Amino acid sequence: MMEYVLFILGIFLLVKGADYLIKGSSSLANKIGIPTLVIGLTIVAFGTSMPELIVNIFAAIRGSAEVAFGNIIGSNIANILLVLGLVAIIHPIKLKISTVWKEIPFSFLAVVVLFISSNYLLIDKINISSLTRVSGLIMLCFFIIFIYYSIEMAKKSRKELDKKDVGIKKYNNFKIFLMIMGGLIGLYFGGKWVVDGAIFIAQKIGISKFLISATIVAIGTSLPELVTGVVAARRKEDDLAVGNSVGSNIFNIFWILGITAIIAPVIIPNFINTDIIILGLITFLLFIFLFIGKRHEIERWQGIMFLLFYIAYIIFITIRG
Repeated sequence: MMEYVLFILGIFLLVKGADYLIKGSSSLANKIGIPTLVIGLTIVAFGTSMPELIVNIFAAIRGSAEVAFGNIIGSNIANILLVLGLVAIIHPIKLKISTVWKEIPFSFLAVVVLFISSNYLLIDKINISSLTRVSGLIMLCFFIIFIYYSIEMAKKSRKELDKKDVGIKKYNNFKIFLMIMGGLIGLYFGGKWVVDGAIFIAQKIGISKFLISATIVAIGTSLPELVTGVVAARRKEDDLAVGNSVGSNIFNIFWILGITAIIAPVIIPNFINTDIIILGLITFLLFIFLFIGKRHEIERWQGIMFLLFYIAYIIFITIRG
């Protein structure tokens, strides 16, 4: 019973740890004069991806490839089908031209790079069964390109960003210290307990570690994106709602899997191609939906379709085991 309790507590600590780390770090950065633009692009953007990163680092250290892949692929699928599905049902989402023609295609490119990196044998007849450090470095190079693009785009809309970011709360130095340290401690123990719990539960129930990682762990680590998306939808801030999910998908593959592979090469599960292809099809479907019905808009009926597809995916991987 203790393992189940620690698993649930671990997910809670991951989410709250990331939240405290973001708030404390943002307040510190604001206090020492770092522009809000930089805070938004670094501390907040990286902070919301910390739960996935910590889970993957522990999974890599323990040699649990199914947890590492399940966490990333499951989170990315949840970000599109679950998060954007719910957001579109609350409020139809109107997308910017740059999101339609640059960010979503870049997200699709991330899936293609992941597929190629996981299929040396299929493509080049080389029997490499792991995501190598070279693949990790290549992913990080793509990530740097994305960060450069994000900075250039942010500079063009600096005034708009500054208006949104004026709500950064200021805390005293002691509280900032407590929030940052508490956040780091929460992330450490949260990540450790989630990975240990996922492995234990999978062995106890007799299901794959990928299944529990792609469902419970993935949804748990995607909670920051889900909360941000729902709040943004209620405020009718479409750019934040979509950019949060699409940007997170790019972060997850290029940054988190890149870092994971550099720390320790990740053994590629033999069934993973199916899930990577599903993720690619879902990303492509997101792009196609923007030209069906109202142009460059995700409508409510499309949001409902996304949720139905997500349920179908969960049923599929559950039946698979």
